[in-house]
Amino acid sequence: MTPLSSEQDIFALRRHAKTIAQAVGLDSRDQVRLATAVSELGRDLLRPAVMTAAFSLQREPAALQAVLQWRDDRAPSNESLTAITRLLPQTRHERGRIEITFLIPEAAVRDLKVEEVLARLESDSPASAIDDFRAQSRDLIAALQEAHAQRDELERLNEELTETNAGVMALYAELSVEHKDVVERFGEEHELALALQRTFLPAGLPEVVGAELAVRYLPAASTTEIGGDFYEAVNTSHGLLLAVGDVVGHSLQAAMVMGELRHALRAYAAQNLPPHILLEHLDHLLTLHQPGWSATVCIVLVEPGNARLHIANAGHLPPLLLPTGAAPRYLREHGPLLGLGLPQPPATSHRIEPGSQLLLITDGLIETRGSDLHERLELLSSSAANGPKEPDALCTKLVDAFGSDPEDDIIVFAARFQPPRDR
Repeated sequence: MTPLSSEQDIFALRRHAKTIAQAVGLDSRDQVRLATAVSELGRDLLRPAVMTAAFSLQREPAALQAVLQWRDDRAPSNESLTAITRLLPQTRHERGRIEITFLIPEAAVRDLKVEEVLARLESDSPASAIDDFRAQSRDLIAALQEAHAQRDELERLNEELTETNAGVMALYAELSVEHKDVVERFGEEHELALALQRTFLPAGLPEVVGAELAVRYLPAASTTEIGGDFYEAVNTSHGLLLAVGDVVGHSLQAAMVMGELRHALRAYAAQNLPPHILLEHLDHLLTLHQPGWSATVCIVLVEPGNARLHIANAGHLPPLLLPTGAAPRYLREHGPLLGLGLPQPPATSHRIEPGSQLLLITDGLIETRGSDLHERLELLSSSAANGPKEPDALCTKLVDAFGSDPEDDIIVFAARFQPPRDR
C-alpha cells in the first residue's frame, strides 16, 4: 500500500505499478496501461487529503488487483474515467474507490516470490522529476510507435480489402456475363436435345376404325439431358398395337437406345408376333446390342372389332382401363423388365365394352419425391374416371393436373374404343 499526497508520490506509484506488473508476467503493453491508468487517476484525484494505492494478488482466479481509495467525496473527472475505462474495460468505480483487475496465469501466482518483489520496491531509489518524465516519455513513445504500427497495418489491410473488393466486383461482372452466356447456351442445348428426342418418336398416330387415339409428350423441365420415354401405335393384321416404354436413364445414349427399341418394335410387329414374344425379341436385342441397359415396355394389342385386348407388360406401370358404366381398374399382370434375359409370361386377355377408355403413362406423370406410388396411382385413377371421355381432352386434363414442372419425361397415351360401324 502506498499513500499518495504529492506529485512525487504519483511518479513513484507509476514506477511501482510497472515493477509489480512485470513481476506477475503482464506483457509490456499491459504494464504501460496499468502504470498509465493509476498515475492518471492518482493525478486527477490528488488532494491534500490522504489517498492510498494498494496492489494485491488473488489466487482464485489468479489476478493482480490495483485499488485507489480515499475517504472524502471527491470523484475522478469524466474525461479521465472515460479514457481509463476505454483503455482498461475491467475498471470498476464506486464512491471512494477505483478498482482495476488483470487476470494472470496461475503459474505466475504460484511461482511469484513476493519477498523479491518487495525488495525491489524498497530498493527503488527515489528518481528525479526529469527521470520520471523521461520514463513516462519512453512509455508514450512506445505507445505511439505501437499505434503507428497498428495504423500502418490497418492501412495495409484496407488496401488489400480495397484490391480484393475491386477483384470481386470484376469477377462478379465477368461471372455475370458468363452466366448469361451459360443460360443462353443451356436454352439452345435444351431445345436441340428436345428436337433430337422428337425425331425418335412417331410423327403421328394412325387412323383406326372404331378407335380414338391421343398422346401427350412433355420433356423434363430441369435438364438438358434427354430421356428414354417412347410410345408407339401401329396397325397390324392381328389388330391395333399400342405401346409405351421407358429406357432407364437420362442421356443421349438413353435416347438412342429408346429409338432403337421403338424401330425394332415396329419391325417385329409387322411379323404378327404375340405381344409377349415381341417383348422377348426386344429383350434379346437389348442384351445383345446394348448390354447393361434396361427398359420397361407395356404392349397392348386390340383385336379387330375392338371387343378384346391382350396385354404384355415388361415391368412398366399398369395400364388403366376405364369401362363404360363401371369402376376403373388397373390391369396389373406383368413380367420382368427388359435387359435381364428373362422369359416373359404370355399376354393376358380382357374384354372391353363399347366406349371403354384405356390409359397408358410413363412414371414421370405421377412419381414425385416423397410421394407414395400407390396413392398417386389411385389419384390418377380417380381423376381419369371423372375426366372427359374424349382421349384428347383427357390427356390435356391429366397433364394440367399432374404434369406441372416435371422432374422426368412424361407420356400420356389415351384411347377410346367403339365397335366398328358396318359399311
